[in-house]
Amino acid sequence: MILEMKVPSPGESITEVEIATWLVEDGEYVEKDQPIAEVDSDKATLELPAEESGIITLQAEEGDAVEVGAVVCLIDTAAAKPDGSPAGPVKAAVQETPKVVPVKEEIATTYASGTASPAAKKILAEKGMDTATINGTGKAGRITKDDAVKAVPSMGTMPSDGKRGTTRKKMSMLRRKVAERLVAVKSETAMLTTFNEVNMQPIFDLRTQYKEAFKAKHGVGLGFMSFFTLAVVRALKMYPDVNSMIDGDFKIEHDFQDISIAVSGPKGLMVPVIRNAEKLTFKGVETEVKRLAIRARDGQITIDEMTGGTFTITNGGVFGSMLSTPIINPPQSAILGMHNIVNRPMAVAGEVVIQPIMYVALSYDHRIIDGRESVGFLVAIKEALENPVELLMDSNPIKSLEM
Repeated sequence: MILEMKVPSPGESITEVEIATWLVEDGEYVEKDQPIAEVDSDKATLELPAEESGIITLQAEEGDAVEVGAVVCLIDTAAAKPDGSPAGPVKAAVQETPKVVPVKEEIATTYASGTASPAAKKILAEKGMDTATINGTGKAGRITKDDAVKAVPSMGTMPSDGKRGTTRKKMSMLRRKVAERLVAVKSETAMLTTFNEVNMQPIFDLRTQYKEAFKAKHGVGLGFMSFFTLAVVRALKMYPDVNSMIDGDFKIEHDFQDISIAVSGPKGLMVPVIRNAEKLTFKGVETEVKRLAIRARDGQITIDEMTGGTFTITNGGVFGSMLSTPIINPPQSAILGMHNIVNRPMAVAGEVVIQPIMYVALSYDHRIIDGRESVGFLVAIKEALENPVELLMDSNPIKSLEM
């Protein structure tokens, strides 16, 4: 029996996926539920498991875009599993046919050889290239528009002691979609960024005092993300416009805080969501962050876990970034950027003291968030982080950390 394997729907709004990588070879014997391919959608990279055991025949190439519901491979379920250990491709003996090598027709040199068409001449002029450096493929060696488009300007003097090369690789569907959305954000929103600085010493003191006992009791570390997440939840309640989004002529307000956390995965940036962060404690946030980070790292994150956030936190500080202007994650209206922590001189009670300082940035859509709200929101986060015991722990760290 021949089983037709079709592309399942990864989500409601997704109509097309791209075959990123085949994990098996054509003609190979596969087991049921064995991953046979990685497919890229515009939201995530997912594994495609075999629906039955049998010999597989691939119906699409790597890089092909296929519609949801289209057949991507056939599985012969009646085929017996080959004897021996690892099953390799099962190939039928095929009589080799001699390859016909095409003979390249030489182009006779005439007065027209090397002459560029008007369109080609304009393109070459824009690139600053001489027609003498181009080999024309048109009739009698004429330089066509296509020749001019494909021509690459010289990148300086070629070094005599080495080779230089370039590669051209198609971006994955996920990366193309991310690029498309980022460009759209810049052109479709009135994005501005405001900055502030945070003295992290109070959080350092709390972590030094409680992190070992916290990890011993809860099995997760007491990191910075729980402090920032709960500070964001507090600020969103104070400034609900930051937790809103625009839908055409309407403003959508949320009475919950679903916080998207940008994490780096094997397939690039992923943004899983902490649902109902307003109901979580320090332990709850740290546990959820760890769970989502592991799933993203192992490529097991689902589309449902990456959709529906109302606000995003991104931490470029883990890569050493001192300052940045993060780009809004649509359709959200704002994003908070964390950065690295650096010891800097700071005036405290009339004296210069070295303190661990982090710069924070809030990018926001000025169409829905005014300057007063954006600045007030960032100041509220600064206040909560510099006075966490009172503002985030209700003056009771032991109870808040569930110690």
